[in-house]
Amino acid sequence: MRRPVARKLTVMATIAALVSIGAAAPPSSASRPATPPEIPPATSPEKTPVAVGYGGAVSSVDADASAVGIEVLRGGGNAVDAAVATAAALGVTEPYSAGIGGGGYFVYYDARARKVHTVDGRETAPLSADAGLFLENGAPIPFGEAVTSGLSVGTPGTAATWGTALDAWGSKPLRTLLKPAERLAKRGFVVDETFRAQTAANQARFADFPASADLFLPGGRLPVVGSTLKNPDLARTYAELGRKGGGALYRGKLAADIVRTVNKPPVDPAADRVVRPGGLAKRDLARYRTLRQAPTKVAYRGLDVYSMAPSSSGGTTVGEALNILESPRIGSGTSDGTPGGTSETAYLHRLIEASRIAFADRGRWVGDPAFASVPTRELLSQKYADSRACLIRDDQALTSPLAPGDPRDPAPCATAGAATPTPYEGQSTTHLTTADKWGNVVSYTLTIEQTGGSGITVPGRGFLLNNELTDFSFAPASPDVPDPNLPGPGKRPRSSMAPTIVLKGGVPVLAVGTPGGATIITTVLQTLTGVIDRGLSLPDAIAAPRVSQRNTPTTSLEPGLYDARSRAELEALGHAFQRTAEIGAATGVQRLPDGRWLAAAEEVRRGGGSARVVRPSP
Repeated sequence: MRRPVARKLTVMATIAALVSIGAAAPPSSASRPATPPEIPPATSPEKTPVAVGYGGAVSSVDADASAVGIEVLRGGGNAVDAAVATAAALGVTEPYSAGIGGGGYFVYYDARARKVHTVDGRETAPLSADAGLFLENGAPIPFGEAVTSGLSVGTPGTAATWGTALDAWGSKPLRTLLKPAERLAKRGFVVDETFRAQTAANQARFADFPASADLFLPGGRLPVVGSTLKNPDLARTYAELGRKGGGALYRGKLAADIVRTVNKPPVDPAADRVVRPGGLAKRDLARYRTLRQAPTKVAYRGLDVYSMAPSSSGGTTVGEALNILESPRIGSGTSDGTPGGTSETAYLHRLIEASRIAFADRGRWVGDPAFASVPTRELLSQKYADSRACLIRDDQALTSPLAPGDPRDPAPCATAGAATPTPYEGQSTTHLTTADKWGNVVSYTLTIEQTGGSGITVPGRGFLLNNELTDFSFAPASPDVPDPNLPGPGKRPRSSMAPTIVLKGGVPVLAVGTPGGATIITTVLQTLTGVIDRGLSLPDAIAAPRVSQRNTPTTSLEPGLYDARSRAELEALGHAFQRTAEIGAATGVQRLPDGRWLAAAEEVRRGGGSARVVRPSP
């Protein structure tokens, strides 16, 4: 098994360093020495992509964040507590993918009640927004101008998500759970190659915003691999949220700082970038609410698969694809003795086609249910999946864009309206999974949209603002097809996030999720089918090379599949492919038959992930 390059300190040494740091805010910059003597040099735990043991588990993309979550579990916290603490730490070490300037979706399994709950913490458009938010003179504005702007910033939902989850299911106060991340921000973290590369990709944007440049481009240059990046502004912001509660982000001075930054983006006067202002108001933050709602649910191979309902399209699209794959209308394929009973080519062919069909339906039917009639129950029905599965042929590939069906009136192979292309969706985001000794499980995906979000840091606050509103359709893809994902006042943009928990007999056996924009759906789908259908272990299913078809003319393939014999066989069926470096960056936990937890993360993608358990075992 390939291993990422290890970072240099044991988990216990890192935790000891965290605990020893005081919680007081640092002195003013005028009196603060270059290296405060009470704060030891930054070090990071070793990254290990697989861990097995007892007492609970945490898996994330970052070793510091996973170590924080494990320490919460060791201190008696539950899976919800650990998820919040891990997410807060990711706001420090993965600031280009997550943070309190963004939002996300939280899926929780309550072991005592044996029930799955969800929290929709998606960002919302300002009340001033309408369907023409991204139009100018009747035409969509350039995408590049939209992503780096105040216009793209939605009301953040992450802090409210933490509050909702802790109030409902947590066992420790937010102040306690923010302390490790606060200390991590003060101490700093070790810059690795992935962080430096992500900074380089955003260097031109960050340089145009003084607050972003000061934080992420020390001395006007890219951070050096192995150097320490500190964020004292974020440490103070976390301390404020700890004292006042997560609601402080939505009222008072912090809310005013966010509104001012969105509406008058603080651009360097020397920059020539066009930065459009937003229309966020204090009332938008004050009225923000998370939504607790029922999860999506489908039965697959005797298991119950739970995920997020709209405003995310993740649960409905993964669920529909699974139902299609289980449909009796799909042939048995060619057995060659591989796990699952079909050849890799037949397996990938069906996976691609099921995803293509589900994405066609996603584009037509899924949006914010507060603004559009979303037929969630019908999209997840086996009857509808059977009516769509008849499109799949073993000897010939479908072509995209494929027209949607009508889940309200399913008829075999029938379509409902014209085919429309799938719009672009940013591929950043991060995902974490946690489990505790009581059997509770959390699958949590959070984001600020594309890598680096809007590029705009709130001055003095230490966090980037999202550009989630670019997940709306700028204009209808076709004038003949209704689009449920146009902007609107207070509306949540459609997401692909698919934090997923799988139960067998009411007990969790698997939890997975991933970043990756629209490729989230295909990554989760392939990970699930890798474990359930192909007989792979969770680590092997995560590490396996991926394919991603999103109702587009070409299917994305990672190098391991692009160079495989199966590509030529699939091309003979009519599939067209494009090579891509990597798809997704999954994490997951699995309950083994002997009661141990297995935590798994990426070996290589995005620099590898970090899987931890409370008490490791052989």
